[in-house]
Amino acid sequence: MVLISNTSALMPSTFYLIGIPGLEDLGFLTSISFCILYVFAIVGNSLMVYIIWTEKNLHGPMFFFLAMLAVNDLAFSSSTVPKMLGIFWLNDCGIEASACLTQMFFVHFLSVVESGVLAAMAYDRYIAICSPLRYTSILTYVVLERIAASILVRAFITIFPIPVLVGRLHFCGDDVVLHSYCEHMAVVNVACGDTRVNSIYGLVLSLSITGFDLIFIGLSYTMILRAIFRLQSRDARYKAVGTCGSHICVIIAAYLPGIFSFVTYRFGQKTIPHGVHIFLANIYIVFPAFLNPIIYGVKTKQIRASVWKMLQ
Repeated sequence: MVLISNTSALMPSTFYLIGIPGLEDLGFLTSISFCILYVFAIVGNSLMVYIIWTEKNLHGPMFFFLAMLAVNDLAFSSSTVPKMLGIFWLNDCGIEASACLTQMFFVHFLSVVESGVLAAMAYDRYIAICSPLRYTSILTYVVLERIAASILVRAFITIFPIPVLVGRLHFCGDDVVLHSYCEHMAVVNVACGDTRVNSIYGLVLSLSITGFDLIFIGLSYTMILRAIFRLQSRDARYKAVGTCGSHICVIIAAYLPGIFSFVTYRFGQKTIPHGVHIFLANIYIVFPAFLNPIIYGVKTKQIRASVWKMLQ
């Protein structure tokens, strides 16, 4: 994917990533920690996809979205962690401009996909609890495919302009990116000249997509809670809450580091060290990918039983 065919005169041929400043003395420990999280994320999500693919009793709407989330987590963590480890272990800081823009596209594309999948999973839980008798008739395979396609198309349409806009900037010979991967604003901050369009587009995009998905998730769970409180049986209430527990944990793990990283990067530049921003940006990518298989493996009875079956 080459996005800079006519911009070689405007951009340096190679950018240089600095890793995580301020953690040079703890570089080995930091890299080992991220490597362990990444390995567990790859193993856990791969196992999740394999179980859902091979166990026919898991071929339902909830597990369709769970498999989609696992595949996205595999790609999301793999888009940044290997390069970051190369910076720490091999001092391989250079990245070609075209590769940098490609990485930028996929990092933000996969972030939007993850947000869309979490919103779709909230809708799945709403249907499962509020209309359980119509669950399979509403969420048919055709509907699931359309939801998945809309998530991917939305992410592509909204994110594709980002590397295109960056590719049109002037860089005046500066090629050092103060980040461990080619994050949009980190690369924009290296450019000289007017970067308002990039900044405004990135801000509006982040607020609109995250805001829309969070509002959708909030409305879904508001209606879910109303339906739960109408149940007469206490056991039925606990069971209904239990079906949502995994998803709520995943939402917290995904959105909390992301929102905190976004707020501190946009509005806390003068109060929070830059290394903290970069560290949080990496945690936002790799930690949910590590945590999601554990959450669903512990809280979902069918997956837990399938894992135990494989171990036996």
